[in-house]
Amino acid sequence: MLDAATTAQLKTYLANLRTPVELIATLDASPKSAEMRTLVETVVEQSPLLSARYDGHADRVPSFAIRRADGTAETHFAGLPLGHEFTSLVLALLHMGGHPPKEEAELLDSVKALEGTFKFETFFSLSCQNCPDVIQAINIMAALNPGVSHVAIDGALFREEVETRKVMAVPAVYLNGEPFGQGRMDLSQIMAKLDTGTIARAAEKIAAKEPFEVLVVGGGPAGAAASIYAARKGIRTGVVAERFGGQVLDTMGIENFISVQHTEGPKLAAQLEQHVREYDVDIMNLQTATELIPAGADGLHEVKLASGASLKARTLILSTGARWRQMGVPGEEEYRNRGVAYCPHCDGPLYKGKRTAVIGGGNSGVEAAIDLAGIVAHVTLIEFDSQLRADAVLQKKLRSLPNVDIITSALSTEVIGDGEKVQALIYTDRNTDESHRIDLDGIFVQIGLVPNTEWLKGPLTLSPRGEIEIDAHNATNIPGVFAAGDVTTVPYKQIIVAMGEGTKAALSAFDHIIRH
Repeated sequence: MLDAATTAQLKTYLANLRTPVELIATLDASPKSAEMRTLVETVVEQSPLLSARYDGHADRVPSFAIRRADGTAETHFAGLPLGHEFTSLVLALLHMGGHPPKEEAELLDSVKALEGTFKFETFFSLSCQNCPDVIQAINIMAALNPGVSHVAIDGALFREEVETRKVMAVPAVYLNGEPFGQGRMDLSQIMAKLDTGTIARAAEKIAAKEPFEVLVVGGGPAGAAASIYAARKGIRTGVVAERFGGQVLDTMGIENFISVQHTEGPKLAAQLEQHVREYDVDIMNLQTATELIPAGADGLHEVKLASGASLKARTLILSTGARWRQMGVPGEEEYRNRGVAYCPHCDGPLYKGKRTAVIGGGNSGVEAAIDLAGIVAHVTLIEFDSQLRADAVLQKKLRSLPNVDIITSALSTEVIGDGEKVQALIYTDRNTDESHRIDLDGIFVQIGLVPNTEWLKGPLTLSPRGEIEIDAHNATNIPGVFAAGDVTTVPYKQIIVAMGEGTKAALSAFDHIIRH
């Protein structure tokens, strides 16, 4: 179940346990139950503070509970927490065993102070890179607050329940039986939904902050690099971000980050934040910028936030990145997360044995189609252009797969559903103007990026594509305002390019400060 290296690593981690923890398994005669028993047995062998029972009575089989020995807290896994979820298993054991979570004390205090009963259920897939953050966050809540319980459910294992509850995207979180949230969420985001006072308190703290010399707006690779380089100059630096890590959080495998042969987006995002926190940088997460007011007589630029607070700075570095482009057709928004998806790695396992389509013939689209072909019954790739634009090696692989059809010169025009989930996609043949219908269960959209600049229209010069226009020094048309990364006109939207651009922007901002 676990190789020798992983087992040794697990033993090292479990040395941090402070109090006894019990694993209670609910099993039957199925092969998955046998695998779960092996996993539980292997885990408890790694620490004298762990013990196991196999007489559980959970509703889902196979499953197991992780319970503090005094019975004051527990969390559940319905399915094998391997792959991306192995870390969730390790952290659940540690937190139930008294090892403190690595979260801000104020946030943990707010979790402990929650009053009421909160029964969480989270559907996940083992290939989902967004799911661990959600599962780990709610498990922390269950470890700290006796009113919180949680069960993490492998959607691929409990397919009948997935169908019954119409789960078509993961992570999907239910609270007390009702839908609570979908997609990546960390502990602070979950608490903001449960405790509305969290937003007001954060806004009050932000509004009281003194002006920064450099304020970075956006916490992706460009923003992280900019904040580190600015802080290293010894100047007052702040970062305000909607979610630290940006689009990297939604990236699966990264194999072109020079000197690192392979990593994954969430791991890289965590390393970026850890690196930034080594410096004197004021990080303000979960804050959405809504307006830029250029400097007036006081020489300070102002950024207004959705929370109602605002921040001022002598210089700004805008690195708000980009997001997945949508098709913009009728039915797309209505069936988002109900058959229309944007992450094949996360949601692909939910479509096992079903018919799907991928929109987009670039590298992302072709890679998505290749991945899905190994899971689903059939994939139809639809490309607007007359030919695919992906690398030749990817096209060759795609065309070798027996359950893939490729349609070019096709304009997607409508998503059809039955009110609950997707049933079909309508497209127009651009050569004949004929309309066609493809009956399917899922549509994965992979058609590029849209810069996050809606809030900047007016004061800044933007390109026809909505990107911030910059010069060789990352300067915008407003003195003292710089920009970096995917949100700008810089070509080649790559992580390593964004980091370099963030570095340039920070050095340019510092140069502006010392000259003015």
